[in-house]
Amino acid sequence: MSMELREGARIVVRDWLRLKPGESLAILSDELHVAEAMELRSRAAEALANPVVVIFSSELPQSGEAFDARCAAYTNCDAIIGAMDSSIMTARSIREAVARGSRFLSLPLSTNSGASLLESDFLAMDSGEAEARGLAMAASFRGAREATIRTRLGTNLRLSLEGRRGSVFAGRCDARGISSSASFEFSIAPREDSAEGELILDGSLGYLGLVSEHVGLRYRGGRLVEIEQNPSGRRLSEYLEGFSDERMYVAAELGIGTNTRASCAGRSYIEDECAYGTFHIGMGRNIALGGRHYANGHFDLVCLEPDIFADGKEVMRNGMLLP
Repeated sequence: MSMELREGARIVVRDWLRLKPGESLAILSDELHVAEAMELRSRAAEALANPVVVIFSSELPQSGEAFDARCAAYTNCDAIIGAMDSSIMTARSIREAVARGSRFLSLPLSTNSGASLLESDFLAMDSGEAEARGLAMAASFRGAREATIRTRLGTNLRLSLEGRRGSVFAGRCDARGISSSASFEFSIAPREDSAEGELILDGSLGYLGLVSEHVGLRYRGGRLVEIEQNPSGRRLSEYLEGFSDERMYVAAELGIGTNTRASCAGRSYIEDECAYGTFHIGMGRNIALGGRHYANGHFDLVCLEPDIFADGKEVMRNGMLLP
């Protein structure tokens, strides 16, 4: 069951951004999502804010140079929404705007279902409940030097967390100088040279949708060095090659979903990766996630029902957070 576009936009503006009268809002969108951008503008106007819509081409690369070139149109706004087909959360100009006091909400609108993301029921997840679950995860990882992820299919992946702090995203984006996301999750950037082991991909290929069969992946020295060449593996290989950037093969994020109203069903990558009971490994750029790695994009690989350990202590079992 889905909600109306108007209701999804209202949740974003009222419950997440909590726009106040007189605040300025920049809605960065593209020609694929003009309807959503206009709906967000209408709901912002209802809140007596001052919204402006800035349209970019959906063909622009994720690397963000085009956003940087037009940053004067939005970097001094009180709030910014990235309501485009793909995420621009890790673009350099967004990071700099946040550093100057803007608040940024990442709202990537790409779907595989034909429906608008703003019509998705998972947006109605209680932010406080998801945030509490994320904070519990953050407490489990605080000060941890290593994460280990295992699944019953054979995943056994180790990541160094030394010197890294995690973030909790639960939609809410109502304070100066913060970034948040429509993906309800706990996220941490591992050391970029640290990923070691095997990952059996059984969920989704991010923007590409569900895998049609499990894909074996191998990581060495922080990099994805081997992809099983079955149909889903070939789709992944071709997609990564399309970035023309070797830096996209670096494992740059560990994310754990906290949204119990979401499911990994391939309708949209943002719903897939925030579903409770899943984890994802983000590939490529992580400069807005507490890491130090720059690349031409960011791409998430979503897997199901993990056992996750922080310095050997079990944090999750079969995708469920332990007390």
